[in-house]
Amino acid sequence: MNTLDKLPKIQDVDLRGKIVLVRVDHNVVKKGVIHDPYRIDMTIGTLYHINAKGGKIILMTHVGRPRNKKTGEITISEDTSVIPIVEYLKKKLHINISVPDFYKEEGKGYLSVETSVNHLIKDLRNNEIDAIYLPNTRWFYGEEAGGEDAIRFAHQLAGLADIFVNDAFGSWQPHASTVLVNNFLPSYAGFLMQKEIRNLQRIYDAKRPFLAVVAGSKFDTKIGPLFSLLEKADYLILGGVIYNAYLAAKFGLKIKGVTEDDIAQAHKFIEYAEKFPGKIIELGYVVESDTLDGKVEGKYRTLSIEDLKNKKEINYILDVAKESFEDEHVHEVFRSASTIFVNAVMGFTPHFNEGTIALDELIDTNTEAIKLYGGGDTMQELKRLLPGLYIVAIDSPRYYIFTGGGAVLKAIEGGSPEGIEPIKKLIEGKNK
Repeated sequence: MNTLDKLPKIQDVDLRGKIVLVRVDHNVVKKGVIHDPYRIDMTIGTLYHINAKGGKIILMTHVGRPRNKKTGEITISEDTSVIPIVEYLKKKLHINISVPDFYKEEGKGYLSVETSVNHLIKDLRNNEIDAIYLPNTRWFYGEEAGGEDAIRFAHQLAGLADIFVNDAFGSWQPHASTVLVNNFLPSYAGFLMQKEIRNLQRIYDAKRPFLAVVAGSKFDTKIGPLFSLLEKADYLILGGVIYNAYLAAKFGLKIKGVTEDDIAQAHKFIEYAEKFPGKIIELGYVVESDTLDGKVEGKYRTLSIEDLKNKKEINYILDVAKESFEDEHVHEVFRSASTIFVNAVMGFTPHFNEGTIALDELIDTNTEAIKLYGGGDTMQELKRLLPGLYIVAIDSPRYYIFTGGGAVLKAIEGGSPEGIEPIKKLIEGKNK
């Protein structure tokens, strides 16, 4: 039985007169501004369905990282507020949405969901407002606290509603609002969650040849999925800092900005990759820069991989050069692929864009392949650098853009969507 068949689904429950708590991944705000509403738009089908079937909606999402990982302090500020999301939904859907406020304690954020929200729920039931949008879940102390604090917060959230719907595929971390609310309410998968899982199957059952392109800023966060892709894909291309670490490890080279830990992880990866000869396609040209302060004339240059073999130390590698994608073997790998998975920004944004543009344009020349893009930065850079292609990709059956790149990699590493804790929790709830 596949994962979709195991899931409790929103379309299978009577929503009439029910308050429905919906966890979404509307994490699209940076410093108070929405740069791309794609993840919001992808949840509108679920919201419309709830409304059409007589349900009343309470929304919640996390925004950014208001909690300092070292100190545990939570900072409540406009930079991580849901207000821009609320304003966007109000204008797009022509509805009235209210956002409650609660008592905040310095450094600890909101300590609880207070009973003051009950007057808004009464207004919601009486059709005086159309929806409630809770403040950023990460502003609440219990969201990431773990233990009894997390359980208490989840219980308070569940007390607001009759039904819980998880439509936040991209929010794969096991926090109170994604995995603990299920303990207290009947829980179902929204339409976006179902769609993402359906498209994950196109990776698991990829038509061959299967090409994967993965970039990242740290090797240790990607090494698990990379091991899985070495086993599954026919070809694997690296970019970003993980490619820099790979080159440093392979050639015994010191590259500015690449940590010893990343190089150690790259050595493990190279050792494992020896079991799969020919799978890694090395891109032949990179861009070295003397500075991180932008693309400064006279301070950057293109180097070939052959050049690196004769060097002991170089400055920052901040991009894959476009010449890499003009190589005949690389062209053939892209041309012949039947499935292409991309979770990659090749250069150091916003100034080093050549590699990402060349990559995306080359992918688009293969008109027959299924092209699956991870979310997050991969999606945002496609929109920023190639807006025309981005618009085509959203509507093309040959493309699919996931809303959560990290969630896709987690699912690839686990070999099944059921390795993602919120999805596993939904399935467990159905079987109770």
